[in-house]
Amino acid sequence: MSPAPARKLPKAERRDQLLDTALAIVREEGTDALTLGHLAERAGVSKPIAYEHFGTRSGLLIALYERIDDQQVAALLQALERTPRRLEDVARVMSDAYMTCYLTCGPEAHAITAALSGDGQMEAFHQRLLDRYVAFYQEALAPYSALPPDALHLRCVGLIGAAEAISRDMLRGRADGARATEALAALIVGGLAKG
Repeated sequence: MSPAPARKLPKAERRDQLLDTALAIVREEGTDALTLGHLAERAGVSKPIAYEHFGTRSGLLIALYERIDDQQVAALLQALERTPRRLEDVARVMSDAYMTCYLTCGPEAHAITAALSGDGQMEAFHQRLLDRYVAFYQEALAPYSALPPDALHLRCVGLIGAAEAISRDMLRGRADGARATEALAALIVGGLAKG
C-alpha cells in the first residue's frame, strides 16, 4: 500500500521535510539507500517533487551536507561572538563547536562526507567546503598568530584535517566529546606557535 499523498507545503517547508527524511534514511539505512525515488516514497511525495528540489542524488547529498555545514558555521559564529579574545578561549570554542556539530548530527555527517567523494560535482563541492573552513579558521586565528599568511593557511589546512580525524574517532567511541574538544584545542594553540 502506498503512503497517503503528502499535503501541499510551501517549497521551503517541503525542502526541509525532504531533507529531514533524507537524513533519517541515511541514519537508518546508510547513504547507499538514499535515492531520490526512495526519498520520495518515504516522504510520501511523487518522484517529480524530489527531482524538482534536488535534481540528482548528488544534488541531494550536497543539500544535506550544506544543511549540516550551515548549522556548524552558525553555531561557531554565535559562540565566537561571546568568547573572550584570548587564543586559548577561541581555540576551545572553535573545537567545541566542531565536535558538537558532529555529536548532534551523529555518524551520518561523515557518511554523507564519504558519499560526496562519488563524482566530480560532489568532490568539487566538498573541496569548496574545506576551503571555506580553512579560510574561516585562518581569519579567526590570524589575530593570535605571528605566522606569515601562507604558513598560517597551511597550518589551518592541517587543523581542519585533524578536526575531521578527531571527530571520526569520537563518533567511533574512541574519545568522548570533551577529550576530542580538548585535543583539537591543543592542536590549534600548538599549531600557532612560530616554528
